[in-house]
Amino acid sequence: MTDVVALVPAAGSGVRLGENMPKAFVELAGRTLLEWALDGLSASGALSRVVVVVPNVLQDTTSRLVESCVLPVDVVVGGAERTDSVRAGLAVAGAADIVLVHDAARCLTPPSLITRVVEAVGAGASAVVPVLPVVDTMKSVDADGVVTGTIDRATLRSVQTPQGFDGVTLRRAYDSFPDTATDDAGLVERLGVHVHTVVGDAEAFKITTPMDLVLARALVARRTQS
Repeated sequence: MTDVVALVPAAGSGVRLGENMPKAFVELAGRTLLEWALDGLSASGALSRVVVVVPNVLQDTTSRLVESCVLPVDVVVGGAERTDSVRAGLAVAGAADIVLVHDAARCLTPPSLITRVVEAVGAGASAVVPVLPVVDTMKSVDADGVVTGTIDRATLRSVQTPQGFDGVTLRRAYDSFPDTATDDAGLVERLGVHVHTVVGDAEAFKITTPMDLVLARALVARRTQS
């Protein structure tokens, strides 16, 4: 049986949300963003287990939060940078066949999207990211904020999570590049490995600002009514 593990780094700051706690622990409709994210991962039916990576001071709190998750969940302490946290998660994931890295702040990601990513990796892709077309006009600017050109958005995509990887490939990328990175697929690209795409979903948006929370509350309300 294929061992599919999701790593959920959950130590990101909630500063832009106006909160003084890691974003994953901000509440949405009475539950933390982390709990909502775990719901989606569980409902996909595509995972074997989950590794949640948190600050040391929140390890016990997180262990209590994940008790109701239907999947086995390991809670481990991360590091100062996101890449440090993913490395800590990879150590616990061990020799997993497929590894997903998923932002807890994308807590309303539909389970069907998670399944699409896992299926694409299972079909032979070494790395897969969900994407959406860029709808805004894109401009390049100089250091003074003056427009230097208009970028053709036809070849641009907005990347979401979960990002999915063949476990061997992701571990090799992290072993090869000890510097920090904000994007796991970017590390894999540096190996010369092709990163494939699947169609993303508008509901997999990242909750970053107070306006994002307003949208998330509206989506939760709609789901409750349907």
